[in-house]
Amino acid sequence: MGTEGARSLLERAGRLTLQTGNLLNWGCLRKKCPATLGEEVRDCIQKTLTEWSSKIGQDRNQETLEVLECTVAQALEKINPEERDELKVSAKLFIVGSNSSSIRDAVDLACSALGVAQLDSVIIAPPPIEDGTSLSLEYLQPYWQELENLVQNKKIVAIGTSDLDKTLLEQLYLWAQVKPSSNQVNLASCCVMPPDLTAFAKEFDIQLLTHNDPKELLCEASFQEVLQESIQNVKANEWIPLWLLRYSVIVKSRGIIKSKGYIMQAKRNAS
Repeated sequence: MGTEGARSLLERAGRLTLQTGNLLNWGCLRKKCPATLGEEVRDCIQKTLTEWSSKIGQDRNQETLEVLECTVAQALEKINPEERDELKVSAKLFIVGSNSSSIRDAVDLACSALGVAQLDSVIIAPPPIEDGTSLSLEYLQPYWQELENLVQNKKIVAIGTSDLDKTLLEQLYLWAQVKPSSNQVNLASCCVMPPDLTAFAKEFDIQLLTHNDPKELLCEASFQEVLQESIQNVKANEWIPLWLLRYSVIVKSRGIIKSKGYIMQAKRNAS
């Protein structure tokens, strides 16, 4: 049945949750090294969709599921509870086409996928803003409040930001109840850390990290293109990505990556 069954399910579902599982278990990705992180995300989503759709049988064709779970079973890997204290579980969350209420869904799904009660750290990338407007504290506040709630509910230990300049980081720090523990700086935009940002971070014990994520790791058009390529003749233009979460599991004592993967959610806007 393959893609026909997958197409039929997608045409009746309201949401799609996609989990790549541990990419280190994917032999196919070891052979090909994506040139960019954007290409890695596209490759992972495409391979997951293709693998998932190939296993959809004809008996599934009559089902109607509000939320479709798209996974590669052999790549899923939960953390052994006995090893939990030896591991650091970190995530970066990219909001694509949704609001702050999606943050809890993303964290809950990550915890469930990895079999843990909480994440050690979550960094949020600045949510997309309209052209001509600049990022402000007022815009960030509802997202940060959701993260604070998750810290208070012991779902996250530490929360951080990405790409905030000194002014905005200071505004957030002074306003927030749960202070940012880190701020990522994109080295593509600045080869040297800004001195004012460095001084502020040092004074208030905020860790400055570097990253090379593109401004838009997964856009609506890119996701729809991958969906169309993976499952032909599906109404891909009806599907909008809501958020993308990238996680990594690191062995604390050795600093090596034990597991990494992506989880994303999309919704269907049927006309």
